[in-house]
Amino acid sequence: MKNLLIPILSFLFFSAAAQKTLEKQNIFIITIDGFRWQEVFKGADSAFIHNPDLVMDTSLIARQYWDENQEVRRQKLMPFLWSVIAKQGQLYGNRDLNNKVNMTNLYKISYPGYNEILTGHTNLKFNPNLPVQNKSTNILEFLNSQEDYKGKVAAFSSWNIFPFILNEKRSNLPVNSGYEMLDETEDSNNVIINKVQQSVVKQTNTRYDMLTYASAREYIEHNHPKATFIGFGETDEYAHRDKYDLYLQKANQIDRFMADLWYYVQTDPFYKGKTTLIITTDHGRGKKASTWHKHGFFTKGSGDTWLALLGQGILPGGEIKSEQQVYTKQIAQTVASILDFKFKANHSVSEAMSLPLNVVIEKLINNPVSDKQPLLISIQK
Repeated sequence: MKNLLIPILSFLFFSAAAQKTLEKQNIFIITIDGFRWQEVFKGADSAFIHNPDLVMDTSLIARQYWDENQEVRRQKLMPFLWSVIAKQGQLYGNRDLNNKVNMTNLYKISYPGYNEILTGHTNLKFNPNLPVQNKSTNILEFLNSQEDYKGKVAAFSSWNIFPFILNEKRSNLPVNSGYEMLDETEDSNNVIINKVQQSVVKQTNTRYDMLTYASAREYIEHNHPKATFIGFGETDEYAHRDKYDLYLQKANQIDRFMADLWYYVQTDPFYKGKTTLIITTDHGRGKKASTWHKHGFFTKGSGDTWLALLGQGILPGGEIKSEQQVYTKQIAQTVASILDFKFKANHSVSEAMSLPLNVVIEKLINNPVSDKQPLLISIQK
């Protein structure tokens, strides 16, 4: 039975790959700034959520996000991640299982982190999150130069440094970041969003994530870009302020945004069955109550990240529990690989992740289905 399964699985896998090449896929790259792997895989941290120095109302926040059971706790915090992605996609980075995702840049701060994600390259030159044009070629810029994607790539971010990370001037990508006004010529909802943005009294370098998502959602619905970057930022903002309760609330809010986006993707004919989501973070954070609000070269845990994949071409492996090392610099080439490209740039680019016939198929091989049970149904399970 094992010998029979392997060629059948190979046929299904390569048939799907062949079909994928006929229709150019869509991709969404989503980042949650400075969101730790600990909260992704373990939910709210017991050392933080009950700490009145980090949480204004420990009783209320505990009712929202706490449970003694780790699996219940993490689903309370990120219900879409654990009810949909964990069943239909793949999650990497649970270091308790020795499944690791790491940054490779030395600095473990945002500009170098996003550069690594989007260019597949680490730059030794230090940029302390300043508005400096990035000389490295990014994956969005590369896609925008391909015939099937030209003019169909867009980026939205809460942090206002992204036009420089993506080098908007050179790449000619449409990048909307910070409290930048939206085009009002063809979309009346953009007029409303702009008025809300203008009404924000204390505008910082990071726009409210709700406004970033509303801006991106309007653009996606009206323009149907084939490659979209959405960078959320308030998790990092509140972490730096040592406000663990608001950090959790913003993460939960972003999870709802992703659920809304996925529902739209699954119900829009342009995207349905032809779209992949890749979700990650630009850096980790400190591990202790005294260091969690920090990250950087001198803060242990700052290079520990995570990665989630969902959609076309991603088999349902769930939480990957095997011992493994993945690097953030592999994401850019992985995006290209999913879209059937080889990302070439003006610098070296790390190789793509290996996306094998995953644990679902391994389970089938190790635990063969009965002759009466349809094989295809077994794979979907």
